[in-house]
Amino acid sequence: MNTAQKIAGFTAGLAVVFAAALGTGAVVGPADSPAPVHTRGIHPEELPGEAASPDSAPGGLMVTDSRYTLQLETPQTPTGTAVSLRFRIGDPAGTPLTRYAASHGKQLHLIVVRRDMVGYQHVHPVLDSAGIWSVPLDLTRAGTYRVFADFTPEGGEGVTLGADLHVAGTFDPQPLPAATGTTEIDGYTVTLHGNLVPGQASKVTLSVTKDGRPVTDLQPYLGAYGHLVALRSADLAYLHVHPDGHPGDGVTAAGPTIDFYATAPSVGDYRLFLDFQHAGVVRTAEFTLSAAGSPAEGSLQPEPAVAGHDH
Repeated sequence: MNTAQKIAGFTAGLAVVFAAALGTGAVVGPADSPAPVHTRGIHPEELPGEAASPDSAPGGLMVTDSRYTLQLETPQTPTGTAVSLRFRIGDPAGTPLTRYAASHGKQLHLIVVRRDMVGYQHVHPVLDSAGIWSVPLDLTRAGTYRVFADFTPEGGEGVTLGADLHVAGTFDPQPLPAATGTTEIDGYTVTLHGNLVPGQASKVTLSVTKDGRPVTDLQPYLGAYGHLVALRSADLAYLHVHPDGHPGDGVTAAGPTIDFYATAPSVGDYRLFLDFQHAGVVRTAEFTLSAAGSPAEGSLQPEPAVAGHDH
């Protein structure tokens, strides 16, 4: 083989090597390619099958989301009946957020519940000029609580952040209450109708009676005749729940029924907390509801009552 032939053969070999390298690069991608970006609140395990949409994806699983951060001043505290919780929302620049858009009549909704679903509280902290929120909490039971901050930055989209608050003392964890369609609180009976279907907006109706009579004069609370929070029991994911209608629209009745639409991102058990106001008092009715793969599996019939609590 002469010199020219050797050079030609060497050049052809290089062409094959570069072609193979290019093909591999097309499959694997550059070494410094950015990681895939997931829509806010959607996690990889929820993507197969009927993945939850961004509007129905759960929040509260992360302390930082959409470049905002929930910062508790003290993540540990002793027990007490009026323990002061102080926190701030850090903006994308790391400074305290001070400008919020009102949602359901409030700048920020704070949901606090122990990780076994005991001690639920829905409160509205006070914001000072430095961007620090503060509110007293009933933390008479020791354990680890999940703190959810549900807010909308001025000019932005709604965000729900979550952080753990550790309350010192002996922890006596409670099992998740069994699924039931009826609960009683302070002389009121609340009945739940409907089911949760993973990946779909599901209608849930709650009906309020007192002493066996339908309550038809519910009072508005947070812009509706009821406010519903739903949490996934496995990880306390915070679901977006939307009321159907609002007081004064000429259509929505003041009871006895209150309609909501909720999207469960996965099969599993969920804990529902309904706040409703009547005779000037806000009370909370609590339910366990399972999301199954079809409406028939998720249907719930009323069962013996369990207790709720009042504020």
